[in-house]
Amino acid sequence: MIELTHIPLPGRSLLRIAGDEAKGFLNGLVSNDATRVAPDRAILAALLTPQGKFLFDMLIAEWQGALWLDVAADRAAELAKKLSLYRLRAKVTIEQVSGWQAHALIGDNVAAALSLGESAGAAGSVGQGFGFIDPRLSALGARIWLPESAPLPAGKPGDFSAFENLRLSLGVPDGMQDIEIDKGLLLENHFEALNGVDFKKGCYVGQELTARTKYRGLIKKQLYKVSAESTLPPIGTVVLLGEQEAGVIRSSLGKHGLALLRLEAVAKAAETGEALHAEGIALLPKLPDYAAREN
Repeated sequence: MIELTHIPLPGRSLLRIAGDEAKGFLNGLVSNDATRVAPDRAILAALLTPQGKFLFDMLIAEWQGALWLDVAADRAAELAKKLSLYRLRAKVTIEQVSGWQAHALIGDNVAAALSLGESAGAAGSVGQGFGFIDPRLSALGARIWLPESAPLPAGKPGDFSAFENLRLSLGVPDGMQDIEIDKGLLLENHFEALNGVDFKKGCYVGQELTARTKYRGLIKKQLYKVSAESTLPPIGTVVLLGEQEAGVIRSSLGKHGLALLRLEAVAKAAETGEALHAEGIALLPKLPDYAAREN
């Protein structure tokens, strides 16, 4: 049994989008079907450039008649400004919300503790706020948003490193750390397997390149879990196969992390037995288990 632990997530912020056209407005912009968001269902989505490159990722919930976007705090104001540029005549309001705190709840029986469904994205009211099972992967536990003065749900307090260890062990990317802005592609970072792309919805910003990447099999790099016998070097460190560039280190904690690697280099390393390495540290790459859903 893994004891329930609630972990503050100070790096997250909330945007609130309200109005009769909120879902239609957002649906025309982001990679997932925003019309599926409901009081009992949250989703993962991304906003891309017109060329299909990554800009922002977000978790989207509905509560008290509005859409709430759980986003990286450092870029929340930038995202609000970007959405406002797209608003035009849409009957919506966009505001950055203050006075609220995000928490992760991890451990056994998270859904039961919060009276939520067990599937990824199951959502509902939690205490004085709202929460949802992480729509990317239910193994990540739940995300809870509460006013800063509100009591926390059951569970012992935990450190942010516990959540990062869980995220990295599962191989789930954090948009702020793992996806290069204006360069990264959703399918390189497993957004389809993480329930963040809907290929059946209508057009959205960057849809054409994302669809072409999938249906023409244009993926040349993917995000891998990597482990080593010593502490991994920092984000941005080049990964090599022999003397040739094979990828780049993304987020890590201790001996475990993520790296964006060229598929050709990973295949060659497996074939020859030669190790991928970064700053002289040998790396063992492995696709996340959930990525099997992409095949």
